[in-house]
Amino acid sequence: MNPLRALLSPASVVIIGASADPNKVNGRPIRNLRRDGFAARVYLVNPKYSDILGYPCFPDLDSLPEVPELGVVGVAAQGAREVVAALGAKGVKTAIVWSSGFGEMGPAGKQLEEDLVATARHWGMRILGPNSLGLTNAFERMPLTFSQYADAPLQAGPVAFVSQSGAFGTAVATAARSRGIGLGYFVSTGNQPDVTVAAVIEAVLDDERIRVVVAYMEGLPDGCAFVAAARRALALGKPLVVVKVGRHPAGSRAAVSHTGSLAGDDAIFDSVIRQHGVLRADNESHALDLVSALVSCPIPVLSQSGAGASTGGVGLITVSGGAGVMMADLAEELGLVVPTLLADTQARLCGVLRGFAATGNPVDVTGQSIEDVTIFQRSLDIVLDDPQVAVCVIWVQLLHAKADQLVDLLVQCKQRALKPFILCWLNSPPAAVQRLRQAGVCVVDSTLGGIQCAAGLLELGRARLRHLAEPSPAQAVRALANTGGATEIVGSMQAADMLGQCGLVLAPTRMATHADGAATAAAALGFPVALKIESRDLPHKTEAGGVLLNLSDEAAVRDAFARVMASARLYKGDARIDGVLVQAMQPQACELVLGIQRDASFGTVVMLGLGGIFIEALRDVVFATPPIGREAARHMIGRLRGQVVLDGIRGRSPVDREALIDAICALSQFALQHPQVCELDLNPVFASAQGVVAVDWLMVRDPHA
Repeated sequence: MNPLRALLSPASVVIIGASADPNKVNGRPIRNLRRDGFAARVYLVNPKYSDILGYPCFPDLDSLPEVPELGVVGVAAQGAREVVAALGAKGVKTAIVWSSGFGEMGPAGKQLEEDLVATARHWGMRILGPNSLGLTNAFERMPLTFSQYADAPLQAGPVAFVSQSGAFGTAVATAARSRGIGLGYFVSTGNQPDVTVAAVIEAVLDDERIRVVVAYMEGLPDGCAFVAAARRALALGKPLVVVKVGRHPAGSRAAVSHTGSLAGDDAIFDSVIRQHGVLRADNESHALDLVSALVSCPIPVLSQSGAGASTGGVGLITVSGGAGVMMADLAEELGLVVPTLLADTQARLCGVLRGFAATGNPVDVTGQSIEDVTIFQRSLDIVLDDPQVAVCVIWVQLLHAKADQLVDLLVQCKQRALKPFILCWLNSPPAAVQRLRQAGVCVVDSTLGGIQCAAGLLELGRARLRHLAEPSPAQAVRALANTGGATEIVGSMQAADMLGQCGLVLAPTRMATHADGAATAAAALGFPVALKIESRDLPHKTEAGGVLLNLSDEAAVRDAFARVMASARLYKGDARIDGVLVQAMQPQACELVLGIQRDASFGTVVMLGLGGIFIEALRDVVFATPPIGREAARHMIGRLRGQVVLDGIRGRSPVDREALIDAICALSQFALQHPQVCELDLNPVFASAQGVVAVDWLMVRDPHA
């Protein structure tokens, strides 16, 4: 049984600090519990009263007739720890702390919060909050919150909403109600020093009545727990939608490697959640559009080509040529495929549309739709029947005079359609929209919203396809966190040996400590060669003038040895220099960067990016948590904005993507086998039709891990 069951569905509740005033924070929930008919046992504690709205009120916890499953702390912050201690001593194992004035108020409040949590842990108690608005369980008519959302009776539905913010969460929950989206649960986690968003997601997934989970997040203290919840949601077929703010942190974290400097918190968050099938919404409107689609529509069933790339296009039906162009533009900007419909499909469309209608995709039914709204039904049936189309978006506007007929036709389509479709209806009649939503048709009120819904459905379809091909590991791997101690750079040859053992291909390299040794190594490797300074005090060799390329004979190598040694001494006089690396030159190819970085929330993550001189300016990088299988690696490659360069440009042959996938998987295995490695740069990595080879590497180890 989930340890939070008593939080979400308690058999008995006690509210400490209860008030008879329904306008007060600690009085509103009592009124709402009575109004909605909450059936569980409710006890109140306040020595001023003996009864509030028919609920018995006691002077203290010791006077209660039983040990409640859930305690609610409705007293000021300064007294909250004492109440939690009393609840723990009574044997209560779960509590909600409504009180504010904790970590959100600065250092003094943070200390209060730490003391509160320490007290709860002493008694084995779980805490939701502090600074939480509480929660609602509409299935059991439990508005245990002072949120304004509960001012109206709860409406149960298949969606669970978890929000770190109380006020913003209230706004989103209320907006969901106005769209007809029933929230089975609405949980405000507050400061979440104990019960986090991830923990609540895990708990609500246990409820068979919940089909979709949506979350609003500001921080993520437990990334590994969130990944575990996301994997479980994907396996259960319960889509998870997340809105997370803080995309652009004001400061950047210092790091030795390029990988570290590119690993912005939000870049890692975005990549990792998408790896595990979570849909990310830009804002509350986007989130509710996605929820509407996920509640109403089946997830597209996609096929997989021999190369492993997911297929599935979007069909567009419109009454406006301009809107059709906009829809197509938005679709392609979001990475969707807008296929030209098959000749047979277009021929069937020509049978129901006038000669000047467009049938290629977008399908423009023109003004004919004003005369005959059955055009929408017939066109939709035909477009959905095209095997290239996985989801369809219909764009209409106004049509008030024929709204009822259009609703009837689209409801009929919904009842027989095996593929999802989204209706984008601008300036729609409210009554018609209400009827459609009640019938399970997804309706949005903006062009962008319609395309974003299609994109979300297809993204989830691809995630499920990856999951079927590569189920999540039975045991999640939690990487080590940063210890805070000093790190050390691993010598290049030792690092090369470690990487080679995991199957990563590196350019042939030898170590030399004097000019003659360098010349001998170069002759053995074959000319031309590169010479690189080897010093753990000079991690960025080029900046120290410690790299010379295309040395064509032994004399050039001896001269280069003297030059790089002198440059290194000039750059940093006290640098410890071990010698030089002599490396066989590699043919120029597409430049990539591969790496490992340790993230504060998710632990170790693997990075893939486009390399070259613009890497830090363009920041075209993606991340994933190990273990990474072949489909997850393929997904990483597909998320690079500039992946087109892998297909070959300016006469170059396409990159061997399977070899690149091999390299990503090998790097994932390396990360799991060497958790003490906190940063790793393979930059540049040359990728070509002949394979993938790293020509430079920098490894940083945390010896305290």
